[in-house]
Amino acid sequence: MPFIAALVIAYLIGSVSFAVVVSKFSGLADPRTYGSKNPGATNVLRSGNKKAALFTLLGDALKGTLAVGLAYHFQDTYQFTQSDVAWVGLAAFIGHLYPIFFKFEGGKGVATALGVLLGLNWVLGLATAVTWLVIAYFFRYSSLAALVASIFAVFYNALLFGLDGQAAAVLVMAALLVYRHKQNIANLMAGKESKIGQ
Repeated sequence: MPFIAALVIAYLIGSVSFAVVVSKFSGLADPRTYGSKNPGATNVLRSGNKKAALFTLLGDALKGTLAVGLAYHFQDTYQFTQSDVAWVGLAAFIGHLYPIFFKFEGGKGVATALGVLLGLNWVLGLATAVTWLVIAYFFRYSSLAALVASIFAVFYNALLFGLDGQAAAVLVMAALLVYRHKQNIANLMAGKESKIGQ
């Protein structure tokens, strides 16, 4: 029961859409109504408000880290395994994708996934973040950087920790992230994807 409760709490934490909340408090339009219509930091940046985009990025990342951190905090009390903690992080990620507070219309999960990975292990999170930055710098596509980084995260995790329950959780998270980028993949293949800064 404690593990189920942890999953539910993590999902609810993940369901807080900072793109929508920050935009509302900043007097901006709902990010689900313009640009890519994705409630995430990249789309909020299209509003021209860099501060709002930064707060969105930090908020979405930190909620993933918070969910994992809480699971670690109660790990000894409720005898959570490392795999349990990883699945709690996945629950927060799913909350971001399908938030109950916003009619299940969530973002693509890049920042939240990074927050979860950083919470699980800072080396894993940092390696994934650097991969994103390298791809984004050379190719200027945020979506491509996210896709490549998510795939590499699976390999980084396997190299660091082997194949276990955490590996399965990270794999599911990467698969969901790729799925949520299906339109971006189509745009990339058609040469229609917007570059960073456009």
